[in-house]
Amino acid sequence: MEDVVTGSPSGALAKDGFWRDRPTFVTGGTGLVGGWLVKRLTDLGAEVVCLVRDWVPSSGLLAQGPSPRVTIVRGDVRRQATLERILGEYEIDTVIHLAAQTIVGIANRNPVSTFDTNIRGTWALLEACRRSPAVRQIVVASSDKAYGECTTLPYDEGTPLRGTHPYDVSKSCGDLIAHTYANTYGTPVVITRCGNFYGGGDLNWNRIVPGTIRSVLRGERPVIRSDGQFVRDYFYVEDGAAAYTLLAERLAADRALAGQAFNFSNEIQVTVADLTRRILARMGSTLEPDIQNRATHEIRHQYLSAQKARDVLQWRPLFTLDEGLERTVAWYQSFLGATA
Repeated sequence: MEDVVTGSPSGALAKDGFWRDRPTFVTGGTGLVGGWLVKRLTDLGAEVVCLVRDWVPSSGLLAQGPSPRVTIVRGDVRRQATLERILGEYEIDTVIHLAAQTIVGIANRNPVSTFDTNIRGTWALLEACRRSPAVRQIVVASSDKAYGECTTLPYDEGTPLRGTHPYDVSKSCGDLIAHTYANTYGTPVVITRCGNFYGGGDLNWNRIVPGTIRSVLRGERPVIRSDGQFVRDYFYVEDGAAAYTLLAERLAADRALAGQAFNFSNEIQVTVADLTRRILARMGSTLEPDIQNRATHEIRHQYLSAQKARDVLQWRPLFTLDEGLERTVAWYQSFLGATA
């Protein structure tokens, strides 16, 4: 596929000046986190270049039309030559790699496409960065799923990466590849491991948060695919965007962080059933969830320790779970044309 470029970057002034006019490359900009990250970067004054494979008009990046401050390059994250061209021609300083196939069910049904994007896409990007001397810091988004299933909880950064099922393995592999580039080649890369992202802009209705909210607005019972007792670490998307920018800033100030991984989490354990009921209560609904108990090949219980991020990065989440859910419900009520 021939690369197509639209838009032109410009930046508003950032308060501390770090991001002002900084050439920043984001992969996965049409995803849930990517849309909020690009918004945060442009608000901070960065010159953002986004790699987009599929044109997703409903995504946060494109829903209101491409921002005049964002350059969009059509291409595939697996194509190293495309990545090298972008990094060189736009004189990229900072790279934030989010592009991935993120749906566990899809990974179980189509493992090869997930492996290809999540593993090959990571090494292609890091090799392109290694060959691009202007790149000074790289943030690679891994996942709590990279740890696999472990009886010792919460997971900290010393927990071995033991993915078992396709999505988990793809994130374990990408994570290890990032460590390889840092340790072998001195590539300035750090890794993030976050819990399950939620927030406005997620239009994958099979996910529990957007699916539940849409069901309530339609007067339908929300569907829980599992037995409702799977424990997850839910992390609000605006907190994720803030964590990525903070980590890039810290890496720029301290290259000794290269090769390290950081968990970001609200450090709470929430079952799928409890999360669903929180949403129902916030929306004033008396609907009962439809618990289908058909989920397979998923980790049953996991949550993260963010102690290292607190100690090393002086990081704190900006939103509690309830605050994040309140903002998320409001977003979908507005998006779907409903009233509070």
